[in-house]
Amino acid sequence: MLRLCALADIPDNDARGFRTAQGEVIVARQGLAVYGYLNRCPHIGIGLNFQPDVFMDLSYRYLQCANHGALFRVEDGFCLRGPCHGQSLKSVPLVIEKSIVWLINE
Repeated sequence: MLRLCALADIPDNDARGFRTAQGEVIVARQGLAVYGYLNRCPHIGIGLNFQPDVFMDLSYRYLQCANHGALFRVEDGFCLRGPCHGQSLKSVPLVIEKSIVWLINE
């Protein structure tokens, strides 16, 4: 397993990016739950963000692709709106142990 951060390092209803051997991983937090995705939009394969650690839309409800505005549900990465509608971000397995977020190596 790879230690990414403490749970408290990610504000509730926000997300952060982490460089890993798999590429950049987005970790999104909702309460005590975290969700991990590769930082690659299914539409054209580029990262979702233009600025470091800016992954959420203005309402902090959805992950958003800064390139074309696609919106993704945090809990499953499913695209609700945009040119990749119906597709999903590729999830990565995470676990929280003693308030530390770990990436499970596959």
